[in-house]
Formats: sequence, structure tokens, C-alpha cells
Amino acid sequence: MQSPWRQGSLVLTAALLGLPLFVICWVGLQLLGTGDTSTLSHLWQTVVPEYIRHSLWLMFGVAFGVILIGVSTAWLTTCCRFPGQRILSWALLLPLAMPAYITAYTYTGMLDFSGPVQRALREMTGWGYGDYWFPEIRSLGGAILVLSLVLFPYVYLITRATFLQQSATTIEAGRSLGLSPWACFLRLALPLARPAIVTGTTLALMETLADYGTVQYFGVTTFTTGIFRTWYGLGDLAGALQLAGMLLVAVIALILIERWSRSQARYDQPRSRSALPFALRGWRAWAASAICWLPLVAGFILPALQLASWSLDRWQVWTQPEFWQLAFNSFGLALTAALIVVILALWLAYGRRQIPTPLVRLSVGFAGLGYAIPGLVIAVGLMLPLSQLDSWIINLSKAWFDYNPGLLLSGTLFALLFAYTVRFLSVSLQTINAGLTEIRPSMDEAARIHGYSPLQVLARIHLPLLRPSVITALLLVGVDVLKELPATLVLRPFDFNTLAVRAYEMAGDERLADAGPPALMMVMVGLIPVILLSRAMLKSQKSALKEQDFVPVTA
Repeated sequence: MQSPWRQGSLVLTAALLGLPLFVICWVGLQLLGTGDTSTLSHLWQTVVPEYIRHSLWLMFGVAFGVILIGVSTAWLTTCCRFPGQRILSWALLLPLAMPAYITAYTYTGMLDFSGPVQRALREMTGWGYGDYWFPEIRSLGGAILVLSLVLFPYVYLITRATFLQQSATTIEAGRSLGLSPWACFLRLALPLARPAIVTGTTLALMETLADYGTVQYFGVTTFTTGIFRTWYGLGDLAGALQLAGMLLVAVIALILIERWSRSQARYDQPRSRSALPFALRGWRAWAASAICWLPLVAGFILPALQLASWSLDRWQVWTQPEFWQLAFNSFGLALTAALIVVILALWLAYGRRQIPTPLVRLSVGFAGLGYAIPGLVIAVGLMLPLSQLDSWIINLSKAWFDYNPGLLLSGTLFALLFAYTVRFLSVSLQTINAGLTEIRPSMDEAARIHGYSPLQVLARIHLPLLRPSVITALLLVGVDVLKELPATLVLRPFDFNTLAVRAYEMAGDERLADAGPPALMMVMVGLIPVILLSRAMLKSQKSALKEQDFVPVTA
């Protein structure tokens, strides 16, 4: 296998995976070149200002929420000791298993006028309709609350890792100067953790911009709902592409801001043991425990209990063949997509290891940008080339064989799997790369000396060593595919349904209890990677404790 051929194949693979981005950019440049901005002008005069306003408020609100919850819980579980601290250190990851739109359905069921909370309030007070004020969950504020409760683990996980790595000498120097635990947090730990906080918040904001199920169900008009309405409601693919281009610009701006923030950070900390924890006593200990339990209860326990209650009320659904057909479709699609994504990730990651030229590194990095792009944008960017290719195949088949093969690419599982591959390749690529960095290059060189080809080195040496990384990548991608809603809604075949789509349809028909079983099934499967991540956190924490003998500082 010649190196130029391999390099060309790697670049071509990355270019194909970047097809949706190329299409959206091409449409934008074409509009600038022709000067035909009638659709864009109409959108700007009617809906775009509202999309921008709601999206900005949503981003500001979610940013405030995830930073407030994620940073405070990360500091308390890392640097303080209080009742329940060890359980909370891993349990605060559980909201990651709960898709935002599922949490939105559960809170609507609990807090709506006919829900148990308001019903109990009326029974206790004797009030009727219009006699009292109750906050409306289906609103912009409700969307901010739900997304904050689901996405704060991004900030918590990354910030907590930073707090664990911070040097003890920094905190102890502050303590020796008379600073309280609160002052140490504000004046020392928090500034040092700023890059991690920015990174976690950026990830949460990307998920916020990509969300469709929550904002659509709550009636909040954002770019994702606008793209869906323009495409499906108005049948205007060009307008949808232009809105997707605007959303893509916002996502790229977030990526650039995050990278600029990290490039500006310059910290020099001496390497030493981790900071000594503060042992909280009395009301401070119980307050810290309450602060950490509150987002866990609101973000996971209450929604999970509501889903369990609905599922018990609809227990007969679990015995119906139709439900298990939905589960089979969802799991089969997730497994197929995970296998495709992991194979491509192995190909690209190993290719970059073998041919680390600037072109290959740039191409593989570009292929991994898909996770930052909303699924709806990827779907819109795929439909134009695939539909045109289908049209070309149909015309050619009619001319040569007088036969209409129908849609072979768009509107089929091929388009759906293509979108999943573009969207979730980065998850698998980063996992595989982490495993490859632990394999020393000398092992490759020794195998090549014994006459092994690059593919034989990958199959006989790397794959056995990469087995944990491959399994982790399969699980992560499979669960992400299982929960993906916007791309599945747009690209699925007409006679094909999944658990996510069924939960969305039931909630859209106000049959929230019927949405319980498919939603609960997705949440239970989503717990698998979260549990694995929690176990890895506990293992690393135990190993860190063994390396140092410390005595907690009483606060």
C-alpha cells in the first residue's frame, strides 16, 4: 500500500464527511455571486430577528445556569468533605443520560395545569382556574431551566478534573495568608479553572444551539425550529439552507471563541500533590450537600420517576410487538451507525499516525468537526446533493433501461447513516486517538521490521490493545445515535420509526404518558456509558488518594 494512495484516500474520506458543510458554504457563496438575496431578505425582515433574539437569550441563560451549577458542584465535591460527597461526585453525571427533550416532556407533565403539582395545589387551597399564578414551563425560561439541568455535567466534569489537578501549594498559600475556603475558591481556584469552564460551557452551548425537541415543544422559536418549519412547512430548501448557514456561523464562532480562550491562558503551577480538602461542619456541610443534591434530583431523579410512573401506567405497551419493533429499529440503527463510525475512526486515526503530514492532519481534524454541527444542519446540507444524485440516477436508469429505481440515497437509511457518521465521528475519533497515544511508536517499528504491513500492524497489534477504546467508542456513538432526534426526523424513511421519534410524536399529540415507555427505554440505555464514565472517575480518584496521604482541613 503506497503512501500517496493512502494519503489521497484519507483526504477523500475526510472530504466526503465534510460534504454537508461544503454544500452549505457553496450555497452561501452562490447567493453572494448571483446577488439573489430575495429569500434571505424576506427571512431577515420576518423571522430571523426573532430567531437571533431567542437564541441569544437561550444561550445566555443556559451559560449562566451550567456555570453556576457545574462550577459550584465541581468545587464542593472535589475540595470539600460533607455528607454524601462520595456518592455525589459520580452521581452528578447521571443527567447526561437524560435527553433534554425527554426532560422537557416530564416537567411539562409534572407542572402543567393538569399535572400533579398544580392539582395538589388546588386540592389544598380550593382554588380554581384563574385564581392563582403559576410559572409557565412551556416558555423561554422553561427551556433555559431544562437545558441547564441536563447540560451542566459538561461543565462539572471538565472543571472537576481541573480542580483535582490544581496544586496544593496554591491553595495552601492562600490559607496561610488567612483566606477562607470561599475566598480561596473565588480568588485562586476559579481563575485557574477558567479555560476548563469556558470549554465545558462551549460544549453546552453547542448542544443548546443544536437542540430541537425542547425548544419546539416549549414553543420557543430558534434557528433549529425555523429550519424545520422553512423546509417542511414551506417546502423551501433554499431558505432552510440559508438559515442553516447562519446557525453554522454561530457554531463556528463558538469554536473560535473557545480556542482563543485556551490560547490566551498562561498558567505556571508547580507539580505537587492535590489540594487538601476542607472538612465542612454543621450547617455548612448540610448546605453543601443540599446544593449538590438539588441539580441531581431536578435533572435526573424527578424526570426518571415521572417516566417510571408513566411506564407503569402504560405497562401493556411493553408487551406489544409494535413497541419492540421500534426498539429493534432503534438498536439496529444505533449498532450499524456505531460500527461504521468506529471503522472510519480507526481508518482516519491510524492513517494520521502512519502519515502525519500537514494535509492529512488538517483533513482528519476537519472530519472531526461534525460533532460541533447541529444534526439538523447536517441533514439540510445532505439533502441537496443526495436528492440531485438520486435524480441523476433515475434519469440515467430511465434512459438506459427504461426503469425507475426510485430513491436510493435520499429518504433512505443510507442518508440517515451518512448523517450519523458525520455527526458522531468526532466522539469515536477522540476515543480512538486517546488509545493510540498510549501505544508507543517503537511497537510499530518492531512489527514493520518483522515484515508486517501497516494493515497487519493495525489488525494484529493495535486492535487488541485498543479493545477498551473501541468498545467505549461503540457505546458512546450508539447511545448518541439512539437519542438523536432532529436528523432522524428529517432523514428517516417514511415507513421507519424509532424510539426517539415515537416519544416526540406522542408528546406532540399531548399523550405524555404514552411517551413514557420509549423515553424510559432510551434513558436506561443511556445510563450505560454514564456508569462506565463514573467508574473511571472513581478509579482515578482512588488511585490519586493512594498516591498521597492527606488529612482534611477543617473549615
